[in-house]
Amino acid sequence: MRTPMKAGLSLAAAALLVACGGGSNSTDTQDTATRSAGTETVTVAASRAAQAVPSQPGVLIKPVAATSSPVENPGMSATAAIDGNPNSRWGSTFVDDAWIQFDFGQPTAIGAMKLLWERSYGKEYALQVSDDGQTWAQLRYVMDGKGGTEEFLNLGVLTRYVRLQGVARSSQYGYSLFEVEFKSPGSDNTQGGQAVAPLRFPANGQGLQPLPAAPQPLEQVQFSLADGTLVTRFGARAMGRHGRERGEEWNEIGYGPNDTVDAAGQPVDKGPGAHLTFVTQYFKNRTWGMEIIDNSRVAGVTKPTLIVNRYTQVDFLPGDTAFFRAFDRPGVTGYGWMNPGELVDRTVKVCRPTAYPATAQLVGPGGINGACTLRVKDYPGHGGLGADGLPNGTNVPSRPLVVGDAIEISPAMFSTHEAMSAKGDSGGIRYYSAEWLYVVGQGLAPWYGVQPRLNSAPLPVATLSGGTGSVSYNYSDNGSSMFQQPFNHVGMKNMQRFVEGRRLIHTDFTTGAHSEPGNDPYTPAAKLQGTHFNQSMCVACHVNNGRSPAPTRLNQRLDSMSVHAASLGDGGVQQPHPRYGSVVQMNALAGSGQRQDWGNSVRVARFETREVRLADGTVVELRKPVLGFDGPVPAAYSLRAAPPMIGMGLLEAVPEADILALARSAPDQDGVRGRANYVYDPETGAVRLGRFGWKASKATLRQQAATALLQDMAVTSPVYPSRNCHYGPKACAAGPRVAGITASDLTLISNYLALVAVPAQRSLESGFPKGVAPLDEHRVDAAQVALGARLFEGMRCTACHTAQMKTGSGHLFAELRNQTIRPYTDLLLHDMGPGLADNFAEGQAQSALWRTAPLWGIGYTEKVMGQGRSADVGYLHDGRARSLTEAILWHGGEAEAARSRFEGLPRTDREALLAFLRSL
Repeated sequence: MRTPMKAGLSLAAAALLVACGGGSNSTDTQDTATRSAGTETVTVAASRAAQAVPSQPGVLIKPVAATSSPVENPGMSATAAIDGNPNSRWGSTFVDDAWIQFDFGQPTAIGAMKLLWERSYGKEYALQVSDDGQTWAQLRYVMDGKGGTEEFLNLGVLTRYVRLQGVARSSQYGYSLFEVEFKSPGSDNTQGGQAVAPLRFPANGQGLQPLPAAPQPLEQVQFSLADGTLVTRFGARAMGRHGRERGEEWNEIGYGPNDTVDAAGQPVDKGPGAHLTFVTQYFKNRTWGMEIIDNSRVAGVTKPTLIVNRYTQVDFLPGDTAFFRAFDRPGVTGYGWMNPGELVDRTVKVCRPTAYPATAQLVGPGGINGACTLRVKDYPGHGGLGADGLPNGTNVPSRPLVVGDAIEISPAMFSTHEAMSAKGDSGGIRYYSAEWLYVVGQGLAPWYGVQPRLNSAPLPVATLSGGTGSVSYNYSDNGSSMFQQPFNHVGMKNMQRFVEGRRLIHTDFTTGAHSEPGNDPYTPAAKLQGTHFNQSMCVACHVNNGRSPAPTRLNQRLDSMSVHAASLGDGGVQQPHPRYGSVVQMNALAGSGQRQDWGNSVRVARFETREVRLADGTVVELRKPVLGFDGPVPAAYSLRAAPPMIGMGLLEAVPEADILALARSAPDQDGVRGRANYVYDPETGAVRLGRFGWKASKATLRQQAATALLQDMAVTSPVYPSRNCHYGPKACAAGPRVAGITASDLTLISNYLALVAVPAQRSLESGFPKGVAPLDEHRVDAAQVALGARLFEGMRCTACHTAQMKTGSGHLFAELRNQTIRPYTDLLLHDMGPGLADNFAEGQAQSALWRTAPLWGIGYTEKVMGQGRSADVGYLHDGRARSLTEAILWHGGEAEAARSRFEGLPRTDREALLAFLRSL
C-alpha cells in the first residue's frame, strides 16, 4: 500500500534550496518540478541557485525526536535509529507500508541523509519532507534498494520533518534500520555547477566534407583470380550447439521424438537452444578463418572442385568441417550432414596453427595451405524422397558439382587441452560454429529452411534487409541474440575484431567485469568510469544490442535511457546544464565503491493519455511519460531510448550525396520534405552529414561511441579526453585530462558497431516437417506480409521510410561495400508534429524534427528484449509507444497524411500492414 501525499504543500514550509550553483550563463532561476508519490502528485516550486555551495564539509545534525508506524517489539522503537548505538535498531511490523519519521523541531537545512540497514531493508520506498508533519512532498524515491549503507546527498532541503515511507520490503520481515544520520549542506554533499557554453553545430551544410574513403578494405572477403577462380573468405566463431537445435526435439511423425507439440497438438516451448549465444571466453582463441577456392567458373573445367582451407590460432583436429545437409534422413533433424569432405592427407593427426593469408593471395601450391585442407568434388549420393519428403527406398547417385549448387557448410572447433593450455587457456576445447550456405560459383548466401526438414536454401534478394551479409533465419529459438550477430560474410580476421569489440560492449567500466559469467574480466577498462554516470556498460541500456527498457511504471528511474538537458544562455541559446551537463547522469559511486544518490535521478512522474478511434471502431490509448526530476528541472530536456545497434556500419557506408538527394526543397503532396542535419567532426572540425542519433547529431560510429562513453558512462576517450567535455567545448578544452579508453579499444568498439548485422526479413514460410510446430518468429503468412508491404508503399510511408539504399565503395570494411540494403529510413530530419515534439535542439534538428528511424529488425524487438519482458518494450524516441499501432498513431506533421490513411484502414488491411512491419 502506498501512502498518498496531499496536494497544496506550504511552499514556505518546504522550500527546496537546491544548490545547483546556477552556472555563469544559466537562466534556470525558477523551476517547477512534478514529483510523484503513488497515485497522487504534488508540485513543488523550487528556488534554484538560492544558496551557494558551502565551502566546508557538512556537519552531523540530529533530530530531536523520531516516531514510526507500529514496531515489531518495544525494544525496536524509532528512537533506536538515532541513538548512535550501532547495535540497536528500529524494526517495523511485517507490512510494506511501514514508516519512520524524524522531527528536527524547526525548519532545518539538510544536505545529506545516510541509512544503515540491517538485513531486512527497503526494496522500494520514498523519502518525504514536511513542515507540519501532515502534508508531505516527495524528496527521493528508491525502486531498487540494495540494503547495507545507502547515502542520499545534495538534498538541499529546508524542512522540519523527514519521513521514510515504505512501499516494498526485501523479505518477509519488516524494515530494519540500525542508524539514520543527517548532515547539514556542505562541500562534501552538495553539488556545484560548471561553467558551460553552447555545443557547436554548423549553420548549414556549406563546406560539407564526405567521410574519407579507404583505398583498400581492412580485409577482403571475396576476390577472383585471373583465370576466374572464385575465392571466398569468412570468419567463424565458437558456438554452443547447431543451428537447428532448439529447446525441443523435433522429427516427423513416426521418425523420432517431437517435443514441439503436446498430446493435443498444441505448441510446446521448452526454452531456446544454444546456437547464436556466445560461449565462455568467446573472444579468446575461439575464432578462425575459412577459405573456399572454387574453380567452377574457370574455362574448360567440367568437374568443379572446392578447396576448403582453415586458418587457426591454435591446434585443430582434422576433418571437423561437414558439408551438405542430410535432408534425406528423417531421423537427423537438429543436425546432420552428408559429406565430411576429402582430406588432402588422411594420415594427419593434428592441424597446426596457420597464419592468415595476405590480401588477394593464396597460400601453398594450388591454394592448398596444408595437410588438413579439404576437397569437395561432387554433390554426394543420397537417399531418394517421395512427394511427401520421406524416403521412398531409392537412391540418387553422386554427380559433379555445377554452378548454382547450394552446399551447407558446418565447421567446428576440436582442439586439444595441450594446445589451449599453451595459450594460457583452460577453457573448453570442443565447439560448434555457425552453418553457412555456399552457392557454387557465387559465394555465401543467407539461408532459410525449406522442405524437407528445413533444408537450407538461399534467401531471395528481396529479403536481404542488410545486404548479402544479412543474418539467416533463426531455427534455434535464440531470438534474443538476433541483434548480436556479425555479418554472414564477415572476414576471417574481422571476426576476431568483432568478438573483441563485443567484449568491450559487455564490460563494466568500473570493475572491468564481463556481463556474462565465466568470462575473464578486462582489467584495462577497470576504474575508467567517473563517479557520476548512468550505467557502467553499454548493454545495460542496449538490452541484447536492442532498445532500452521503456518507461512503464510510476516512479521508474530512467537511468537505462538518456535524458538530454540544457539551460538557456545569452539570447536563449541552448547550452549544457550547469549541474547535469549535456545528459543527466543519475547514478554515482563514492571512492569506496559505495552507491550514492546525488539527487540527479529522473523518473516517470505520471502518464498523459488520450484515445484514438480507428475507422472500424477500435479504440487505442496513447500514453506519454511525464518526467519528474529529483533536482532542478532543466529549461530544455528530452528523454531518449537507446536504439538497436544493428546495421549501423551499413548506414555509415551510404554516400552523403545519396542521402541528400532524398531531401526535398519543397514539401510534396503530403507535406513531406526532409532535411539534413550537419555536425562538426569533434576531432578534425570538418563539417559532416549527421546520420546517427535520434536527431542525426552524430556523423560517424566513432563519434557516436565516444559520445555515449562520455555522456552515459563518464568514460573519456581520445575524442573527448576530459569529463568536462560533458559541459561544452570550452569546458572540454580547459578541463583536466583523465585516463580513459585507449585509441585501440575505441576502434574496437567502432568496428564492432560497424559489423553487427541485420536479420533478413521473415516474409517466407519455413518448411517445418508435418506435425512440427514452428517457432513463433516463423509463423509467417507470406501473402499477408506481401499485402502489408504493398499497403506500406501505397500509403506513402516510404516517403520518409525509404525502402532501399545502396552503400558506397569506400568503407573500411569490404563487408559493407556496394550493398543493396533495405533499412526503411532516409536518414533525414522530418517534422513529426507537436505530439512528438520536445524543446531540445541539436543543430538543424529543432523541436519536432526527428531523424527517420530505421525499421529493419523492428519485428524482433520483443524477442530481443528477452523472455518475459514484453512489458519493457517501447517504440519511438522516448519508448512511449507500447505497440507498433501506438507508434504509428503518434505520427504527425509530415506524417499526418500517412497516419490518417492508417486510421482509415479496414481491420484486415491494418493487420496486414502490421504483419509486414513485424516481418522486418
